[in-house]
Amino acid sequence: MNDTAACFIIAEAGVNHNGSLDLALELVEQARECGADAVKFQTFSTDLMVTKEATSATYQYRAVPQARSQYEMLKALEMSEANFVAIEAHCRACNIEFLSSAFDEQSAVFLDRLGMRLFKVPSGEITNFPLLETIGRFGKPVILSTGMSWLGEIEAAVETLSRTGAGRIDLLHCVTEYPAPYDEINLSAMQTLGACFGTRVGYSDHTAGIEIPLAAVAMGASVIEKHFTLDPDMSGPDHAASLPPGDFRRMVEAIRHVESARGDGRKRPAPCEMLNLEVVRKSVTASREIVQGEVITRTHLTLKRPGSGLSPQCLDAVVGRRASRRIEADELIDWGDLA
Repeated sequence: MNDTAACFIIAEAGVNHNGSLDLALELVEQARECGADAVKFQTFSTDLMVTKEATSATYQYRAVPQARSQYEMLKALEMSEANFVAIEAHCRACNIEFLSSAFDEQSAVFLDRLGMRLFKVPSGEITNFPLLETIGRFGKPVILSTGMSWLGEIEAAVETLSRTGAGRIDLLHCVTEYPAPYDEINLSAMQTLGACFGTRVGYSDHTAGIEIPLAAVAMGASVIEKHFTLDPDMSGPDHAASLPPGDFRRMVEAIRHVESARGDGRKRPAPCEMLNLEVVRKSVTASREIVQGEVITRTHLTLKRPGSGLSPQCLDAVVGRRASRRIEADELIDWGDLA
């Protein structure tokens, strides 16, 4: 991840490959076409991640009702190390950053060996200290999602990563529900994270549409993560809460517009306004003929466009002065016209 002011946009492919390498490679290509900076997958061993009897989350059951358990659902989505080698190579060929969230220490070690330059910790692993310690020891930058978390839990996770040697840590505000309701997003918590921990902050979005990521960028998010799919109608736990390529591309374009519009915060006329300034502002203007030597009163004066003469702010300074020449009605007044 670069250190420039540009927002780092992650296309969260996750398990939307449905266990197919071909789909995963197409997700890489489409994410690049959409303008994402990185495409992120999920690396896990189902046997290390979940018990055979663990129930699915409500949103998972709605999306994959045929799966008898979370174990059965995830086992069908698990990718081999050989597949991830191919995905990483394809990302390099497509010039897009390869990312994958590790859900166990074994997967984290594999991703480090694969050369992944940046680690993304998912919200569900924020209290998994053995995993955080393993990732921290790699000495690489970390993006930590904070869904379902209290500040104290985030503090402990950041301390664990820092103590074990992690590089820069960026924190993502997140609400872990699919789709997440707008009135529970609490985007202001993103700024709270920055104030509390002094880190760069961003937002991992699970809402429908693209409005909330745009608002997060307007509020200063330096990282945006959004679920990405080739087709939201495909079978799988995350497709329905993911953006298809056309919508994702529009989000990326809109983010670039919003971050460009944030500016530097200094209030001054924009360069594009300068040509309009004289056209739409007004100047001190003679409301009727003023003869040479006449003392100018308020009745002699009005304010009219263009703004190339004396500013209306100078109106009181003109009153009481004598005209040094004859001034015609509707003529702009200049300092040289006053004795």
